[in-house]
Amino acid sequence: MSWLMVALGGALGSVMRYGAGLALARYEAFPIGTLLANILGSLLIGVCAGMFEGDQKGRPAALFLMIGFCGGFTTFSAFSLQSLDLMQQQAWLKAGGNVVLSVAGCLLGTWLGFLLGQAVKKSA
Repeated sequence: MSWLMVALGGALGSVMRYGAGLALARYEAFPIGTLLANILGSLLIGVCAGMFEGDQKGRPAALFLMIGFCGGFTTFSAFSLQSLDLMQQQAWLKAGGNVVLSVAGCLLGTWLGFLLGQAVKKSA
């Protein structure tokens, strides 16, 4: 059952990531789709981490969301390739902006999500 939950979540996350990329394709000069997916995925995984503690992270819902969906939706490999492409184009400001905004945005998203998850857990 665990493998199935991870696989289903990963498939859904990947399709959502692809859709986000298509929806934001007009902003090709800057990889906004990847940036947004990584920040939103970080926010979601933070919410889940705040809600699921310890052995609860092995529950089907946690596996579906955290390992599956967030793993398929967030795109660190795509972020790395897009950053490298920007560097190869000598678009240093865009490359640096992508790296800084991605790392800072994802850490902030994860922290805010964790706080939100903790608040939801306390109110339940």
